[in-house]
Formats: sequence, C-alpha cells, structure tokens
Amino acid sequence: MPTPEPPHPAETTDASEPAPDQARGVDPWEKMPEDALNVPSRTHLDDSAEEPSADGATATAEDAERREGGATTEVAENGGAAEGDGTATDTENGAEASGRTPGWADFLPSPVFVLLLGLAGFAGWLSWTAVELDWVEEGTPVTPLIPPLLILLGWIVSVAVHEFAHALAAHLAGDRSLRGGGYLRFNPFTYRETFAGLVLPVLYLGLGAFGMTGPPTYVDWDRIRTPGRRVAVALAGPLASLLLAAVLAVTVSVLVPPGNDTTNWAIAAMAFLCFANLTAALVNLLPVPGLDGFEVLAAFLRGRWIGTARTNALFGSVAVFAVLWFPVVNQGFFGLLYTLLERILPNPAVSGMVFHGQLLLRFWG
Repeated sequence: MPTPEPPHPAETTDASEPAPDQARGVDPWEKMPEDALNVPSRTHLDDSAEEPSADGATATAEDAERREGGATTEVAENGGAAEGDGTATDTENGAEASGRTPGWADFLPSPVFVLLLGLAGFAGWLSWTAVELDWVEEGTPVTPLIPPLLILLGWIVSVAVHEFAHALAAHLAGDRSLRGGGYLRFNPFTYRETFAGLVLPVLYLGLGAFGMTGPPTYVDWDRIRTPGRRVAVALAGPLASLLLAAVLAVTVSVLVPPGNDTTNWAIAAMAFLCFANLTAALVNLLPVPGLDGFEVLAAFLRGRWIGTARTNALFGSVAVFAVLWFPVVNQGFFGLLYTLLERILPNPAVSGMVFHGQLLLRFWG
C-alpha cells in the first residue's frame, strides 16, 4: 500500500486559538462583538485593530461639536455684520442680490434705451420726409401715423430721463438700492412700478395732451438723511424735464428762424415734446402728494401722515390730472403755457407748431 503523505503544517496567523466552545461546534457569529461590522464611525483603523477608547469617542464628538459651533459662530458674525452694516449691504442691492459685481456698468444706458433712441430717430426721419404721403395717390387724404409714434417714443425717452435724474440724485444722496436697476439704466420697461412710471405718463399724454409723470415712490427717502439732499432728489426730475424742454425749444428755434413757420411733421412733434416736458416740469412742482413738489415740503416736515400720503401718492397724481383735464381749467392752462412760449422763444409761431403736434398725436380726434 502507498505510504500516506505527511500533513502540511498549518499556517501561522496572528489570530488566537479558537475557544473550546467554538471547537465544540458553537456558532462563531454569536461570539462576534456587536460593533465589529458596519460601523460608519470606524473609518480610520490602525494596524493593531484596537477598539477605540471611550476618550477617543468623546474627543471625536467634541471635535464635531467644535466644528459645528465654529460654523454657527461664523454665520452669526456674517449675519451681525450684514445687520450692523445695513448701508454696505443695501448699497449694491441691485447688483449683489443678482450675483453681479457692482461697477460702472450699472450706470450705462440699457440696450432697450438705445433701441428706443434708434426707433425715435428713424421715425423722425420718416416724419421729416413725410414718407406717408408717397404711399398713397396724389389727392388722397392721409391720417399720419408715424408722427404719433415719434411723439410716443420721444415721450418714453423723456420719462426715462426724468426718472434717471431722480434715481441718480437719490444714489448720490445715500439710497443705493436703485443701483443696476432700470431707473439708473434708462429702461422704463423694468421699473419697479411699471404702471406709475410708464403706463400712467403715456395715458396722461394721450388723454390730456400734456406731460405728467408718476410719483417717485421707488425712492427710499429714509436713507436720505438731510433735508437738503431730499430737496435735491425731489427737484432733480423737474430740472431734467426742463432741460429737455430747453434743448428741444432751441432745436425748433434753429430749424425755424423768427418770421418763418412750418407744417413739417417732425418739427411739430419736437415742438409738442418741448411742451410736454415743460408741463411735466411745472406740474410736478405743485405741493400735492404724488408730485415732486410734495417731497420738497416733506423734507422739512414730520409725522405719520407723510408716510400715508406717500402710500396713496398715486391717487394724488390722478387727482391733479383730472383737475387739469377739466375743460375750463384745461383751456386756461394751455393758454397760459402758449403765452409763456411766445414770450420766451424768439419765434412766436412755436405755439402754433405745438398745437399742430397736438393734433398729430391725437389722430383719432
């Protein structure tokens, strides 16, 4: 018979000899420590595979608590800084809130404003050449539609300049919340109060044939500390409208020297826009809530009624328009302004051009 091979020697391991009960068939899983498997906290084991001590577990918990406390302290410090430095936080409200870095680009005219200027210039050229008369046969009555478009675009540009003057003065006086917004970028289509800032002035011009702007409710007057600065902010809009009226008046006076008259559509539109900006400047000086003149008085007054008046400023603006729209008041108002234009302008025929522009605007009348 073949001689049996001797048994191979058992490999030596660092594991201890099995206990006597395991040798007798006791299930070894019952003897395994409960924390030997699937313990997430034991991610860093040393070579000796020793169990972590109670002190180590305590230190880990303390480290986690320390990290959490440090994060909480950092958040609290940031929150305290944001709360304590309200001016710094609100300074770049229009830029930082949207994740942008504030800079000089926050004051650049928006592409919408550039487009408005381009469309107004194109409509002005079409009106200057009276191109609509070439689109029909000779002797056919024509209702011009491009000159009203020119007046509408020119008035929207004028409103944007008026509100920009308010916003820029407010920014320089301490209200930084408007930075990067439509008011400082000549974009009336992104105003906070689109109805009061854009729709209402267009309705005023179309229904009343004179210029009025909505109330400057977007200005945070509480951030403007001194009365002098508040007065400057309130008067910035009327001064901008008055400056536009002066530029348009000089342009019309140069195009139509004294002793001459014209029925050119573009010149009539510019004359009427001069009149609209003049009325916007003068009417806004009235000390009525919703107009800029009220904010001049409010700069020197105190009381809760001022806040109530500002909250309901829209009603004051509409009330002033309703009074000026009343036929008797409207005739006297227009007559006074026509007389003023005839006195201050070298060509008295400008008042007739303004009336011609009014007729072109209200083509449905």
